[in-house]
Amino acid sequence: MNIEKARFNMIEQQIRPWKVLDQQVLDLMSTLPREQFVPDAYKGLAFADISIPLGNDRFMLHPREEGRLLQAVKPLPNEKVLVINPNSGYVTALLASMADEVIAIDTNAELVATASENLAALSIRNVTIDCKDPSESNQTAPYDIIVILGSMQLISESFKQLLKVGGRMFCIIGKEPTMEALLITRTNDKEWQEEGLFETCIPALENMPEAEQFHF
Repeated sequence: MNIEKARFNMIEQQIRPWKVLDQQVLDLMSTLPREQFVPDAYKGLAFADISIPLGNDRFMLHPREEGRLLQAVKPLPNEKVLVINPNSGYVTALLASMADEVIAIDTNAELVATASENLAALSIRNVTIDCKDPSESNQTAPYDIIVILGSMQLISESFKQLLKVGGRMFCIIGKEPTMEALLITRTNDKEWQEEGLFETCIPALENMPEAEQFHF
């Protein structure tokens, strides 16, 4: 496989047609080696339009979804980012390449180790990654950006409260088979604005509240 040709095709045939037009985002995704965050068994599919399995019921997002995510939250050089479920670390690496500081939290020790190794291999040093419950993310709040790479049935009020005014949160809300990726922006102390980005379906974040079931 011609890796650079495959990377170019990923940008031009998947990401750009999905309305990812921010040149800084496109340049970053053209240079950060996505293939280094993909399990060996799937290296040949590193640039394919699929959700790559990572084991432990975790997956990488489609490349086009990663592009839309990054364009939506777009960290500034002085901003602090929280990532819940960094998985293999690719989205975390993209965010860290733009932000001042990234704090990543995952309950899966194996994936924490994998992400840490992948980030270290690229000498990305502005990320702190820990194996702990998302409920402990308030210890280093507030954040300019929160990215949650696990779905929730309901928008978590506790996560919304961790945002600074002007802060942005990417999250995926709903139940299988239909979920929606949202951008939530904190406009003031008591108000948040929601914007739908795209439909997708990913495994649920652990220990999150479920929507009430209606009984007839």
